Amino acid sequence: MTNPLQSRMVEIIKEYRFEAAHFLPNVPDGHKCKRMHGHSFLFEIKLAGNVDEHSGWLMDFGAISVVVKPLLDGFLDHNLLNEIPGLENPTSEHIAFWLWSRLKKEIPPLVEITVHETCNSRCVYRG
Repeated sequence: MTNPLQSRMVEIIKEYRFEAAHFLPNVPDGHKCKRMHGHSFLFEIKLAGNVDEHSGWLMDFGAISVVVKPLLDGFLDHNLLNEIPGLENPTSEHIAFWLWSRLKKEIPPLVEITVHETCNSRCVYRG
């Protein structure tokens, strides 16, 4: 019997959360985001590709976390994002690109990163 997922394109999504402070230095004076403030950030990474015949998955969720967790623990969580090289202007757009540039090489099937800055505001980056 053949595997019904074999040679089928799938997408998988893994979510991560971190708490961080930031301010946006390039917004006009008086803009509320120019002041330091914090967010409970959520980001999703989406992978796409064919299911491996032997393993039965596109990629092990645990293997994804092995790559992502050092970025969370070493840079993002409970830090001032403006102090991180490459995030001096830590907009959601820059955070998404910063994550992409560090994850794509280690997670080749990565196709999309979504950064949720608030419950109703997010940025999607597709490389």
